Amino acid sequence: MSKKETLNLLLLNVARKEHDADWNWKGVNSPFARIYMVENGSAQVVMPNGVHTIEPGHLYLIPSFVTHSYENHDRFTLYYVHIYEEQNIFDRLNFPFEVNAGELEMGLMKRLLQIHPNMELSQSNPDSYDNVPTLMQNIAKNDLFPFYSVVETKGILLQLFSRFLNNASFKQDITDKRINKAIRFIRENVSKDINIEDLAKAHYMTPEYFIRLFKKQMQCSPLQYINQKKIEKAQLLLIIGEMSLKEIAFSLSFENMSYFYRLFKKISGVSPIQYRTLSGSGVTRKPDTADAKPRKRNNE
Repeated sequence: MSKKETLNLLLLNVARKEHDADWNWKGVNSPFARIYMVENGSAQVVMPNGVHTIEPGHLYLIPSFVTHSYENHDRFTLYYVHIYEEQNIFDRLNFPFEVNAGELEMGLMKRLLQIHPNMELSQSNPDSYDNVPTLMQNIAKNDLFPFYSVVETKGILLQLFSRFLNNASFKQDITDKRINKAIRFIRENVSKDINIEDLAKAHYMTPEYFIRLFKKQMQCSPLQYINQKKIEKAQLLLIIGEMSLKEIAFSLSFENMSYFYRLFKKISGVSPIQYRTLSGSGVTRKPDTADAKPRKRNNE
């Protein structure tokens, strides 16, 4: 992450929660990140790389859009913080799931809860909060915080997040500054129609050389990377937005709906309609052309 880049973390929820074999949710996949700190007891979190036991003495991070599950068969108490990160940092960096933590981190958790005593989830079942209206309401709450609270909240979130950032690594080892700049341009302009020739010209390269260098640094072509970022943005809009598929496609500069549909299915493995249904967002939205019946999920 460049020193020139900013990190804007928005607080969605924070609370201390006691569980008694009732923290068992499957297939969780949210557009926000979670930080956990256990006070006593233990539980298991099933991540893509295996099963992890969470226990006192550590901070735990689950990035946005990472499918995971929870398993709990006894009593345990934890602090949880839900955060929304606007700069796509999880797209660029690999983060550790677990880092060491002590009294300072516990103090930060307690202070964050003291500042925001009414930001606890009303229910543990993700069906009750992992949806568009709740997400938008929680994001909007940040505008209502007093300025002193905003400053302190951001400071605490940055301190907690920095523990993971200190051990993060880039997903790609990009050594060429021109490709780094091109990638940043793509991320910041993903909604636009990005032309490969214009990208190459802006970085003083021929299109052919730019494509070869990009492939060498990123192990994919510029067009593949652009399409990947566009579909990831489409996935986010499908979960947290009320736009129709046509509006989402047009907002990302796809003029051909058939191409958008095929590309989405190729990259995501399911169609846009299936993705929206499986996300279980529960949002009242503009109708799509062939909505499937929602499938009830059992998540957190």
